[in-house]
Amino acid sequence: MRFLERTVASLPPGVTQIFVQGDSALYEQEVLACFEQPEHGIGYAISSDMTPPLRAKIGRLPESAWQRERADHGAIPESAEVSYVPEDGDHRKDRPCVRRYLAIRIRPCQGERFADCSTVKHFAIVTNREGDGLTLIRWHREKAGTVEHTHHVLKNELAAAALPSGKFGVNAAWVRLNVLTCNLLSALKRVALPGELSEARPKRLGFLVFNTVGTVIQHARCTLLRLTTAAQQALVALARSHILALSPRSCLTACGAALRMASALLDESPNG
Repeated sequence: MRFLERTVASLPPGVTQIFVQGDSALYEQEVLACFEQPEHGIGYAISSDMTPPLRAKIGRLPESAWQRERADHGAIPESAEVSYVPEDGDHRKDRPCVRRYLAIRIRPCQGERFADCSTVKHFAIVTNREGDGLTLIRWHREKAGTVEHTHHVLKNELAAAALPSGKFGVNAAWVRLNVLTCNLLSALKRVALPGELSEARPKRLGFLVFNTVGTVIQHARCTLLRLTTAAQQALVALARSHILALSPRSCLTACGAALRMASALLDESPNG
């Protein structure tokens, strides 16, 4: 709760609506109750703990209740809304809002079994937002994902794993600068690059965008220099045009914030 309160308090002035997407680590009755207070009015979609009562309720859903999504990675995802009353001890008729539980069922396309020998997996999301359940589930999936994915990018595709020093302060600044780089790449994908690269990781961006001068190839006892293709040149030109079309004030503000962060990190480092 302290972390959430500090996060909300740090938002800039003028923010009128707050929405939260979270995994099951955020599924705490105290947190949900705080979101639902009228003075806060925070809309949320959070992965729910699969308690035995909730799992049993999902298991009793009729087949007609399930809405099928497009098959993905050899599995068939389906969703349904489940009538479930949480065991939070709040039985007031005038509750600030009504929580909705959205169930997710995943089955292999070819009838195989998962690694634990099960033939179906169930998950659930709790939300206080209105609207189509499938739309809310897709919105919930737009969060950063499990933090392990971000750790993988920082450590294995950027340089956060290669700490440069034996001094704690230097390494702290190094890790934070890697996080800043990750955030800038995320902004680049959303602002300057086409939609098919919105989920591209740094390694792919390096091949397609940054390392586009040429490639030295050795083939049939010959050394060749393969220059960038017209498609790569068009991609870089498109990204540059989108960046140049941004407001100069917003670009300067972002660059200034990045420089201030780096400067503050170096000033705060007790060991240089």
